[in-house]
Amino acid sequence: MREKITEELRQPEYTGENRCEACTVVNVAIAGVLGAIISRKSKFMGVVSVGVSLVLIYLRGYLIPGTPTLTKRYMPASALQLFGKEPEPEIRNGLAATNTSSSNTSGTDTTTAQISNEGAQNESEGENEGSVTLSPEEYFLSVGVVEECDERDDLCIETSFESEWVEEMTDLNDGDLSAEDAAAALGLDLENHEFTIREDDQARQLKRDQQIIGQWPSEAALIADIAASRVLESWDTKWSEYEPAEKGELLNGLRLFLDTCPTSDGEIVFSEETVESCCSSHEVIAAVCEDTNERIFEHQMP
Repeated sequence: MREKITEELRQPEYTGENRCEACTVVNVAIAGVLGAIISRKSKFMGVVSVGVSLVLIYLRGYLIPGTPTLTKRYMPASALQLFGKEPEPEIRNGLAATNTSSSNTSGTDTTTAQISNEGAQNESEGENEGSVTLSPEEYFLSVGVVEECDERDDLCIETSFESEWVEEMTDLNDGDLSAEDAAAALGLDLENHEFTIREDDQARQLKRDQQIIGQWPSEAALIADIAASRVLESWDTKWSEYEPAEKGELLNGLRLFLDTCPTSDGEIVFSEETVESCCSSHEVIAAVCEDTNERIFEHQMP
């Protein structure tokens, strides 16, 4: 009976790894104030009140209904940072697009700077002399992978590049996608490192020696980046010289030019969606495969 009641009260979405410390502190403070007020009439009932409140906070993550929602909407970013929380939810934009204090499952932190610094070190050794000084749009135009559209005032993917890209994506869909293949295609050093791909619901994380070095909103997005990187090697003679972080930014932008889903023949549609973490939420513009609901691209709205 006790276990049944406990399970009914427990809310995993607000406890454990998902617990919002800011919410917990606020609710414990409220429980203390309520206990002090009740203690004026009965010390025993005041102690009972605090005890019950703490149990509810432990099981549910909060005491006052609506606290998580209110915290996500109104808690200042500076307050969240005091509790070690990111002021904004994580946006999964591919290689090196990880938040600077996000932790992986092994408890080891990783940052974008780790990949960027690797590229800088290679550059100092004469191994990585290339650098992208153009915006993604300017870069794609300069190497010819996009061009002015014929029927509208916009940019469209170049036909032959699109054909090669689709062919590579098809090959990746038909075979087994290995972490080593992904790392090699994205220009990461395979020597003395172990690479793995971790599934997190639809999202995919590329890990090097148990550290997250890239996150994609779906396997479809990861396949699109790997395929595009392979094709770009023949379209840009300097592609192999760019830093991995630079490649990640370019590949993320290139996904916007996809017309069909990399893992199916379905169309890609744009929508506004909400990305949430334990303590914050934010609206994003998302490109989604209409038939499989896989996210291809997501960008935080101002």
